[in-house]
Amino acid sequence: MLQEINDDNFEKLISKSEKPVLVDFWAPWCAPCKALSVLLEEIFSEYHTKVSIFKLNVDNNPKTSDKYGIRSIPTMIFFKNGEKKDIHIGILSKEDIRKKLDALMNFWSGSSVG
Repeated sequence: MLQEINDDNFEKLISKSEKPVLVDFWAPWCAPCKALSVLLEEIFSEYHTKVSIFKLNVDNNPKTSDKYGIRSIPTMIFFKNGEKKDIHIGILSKEDIRKKLDALMNFWSGSSVG
């Protein structure tokens, strides 16, 4: 199961992570967010030793949502070494999410993430 993060622990978890991080900005009333959550759970089961995947409820955590300019959900932000490297608004296929994660891990050649 994906770990929920919040305004209080966001910076610490992102900056201290030794692995690349994907943060899913979502809300319980968002139907596309629910569909994305299923994909992220599947990806987490494959990638849990290589990346961290967190969920942040935008309704309950306005400080972090505002900081990253979240205006539409679902939004995924990809971090490496505590820095934002990529962002995607909306749903991606499982394969496209894998490609973005692989790029963060420097396994996917020919891609520049940023």
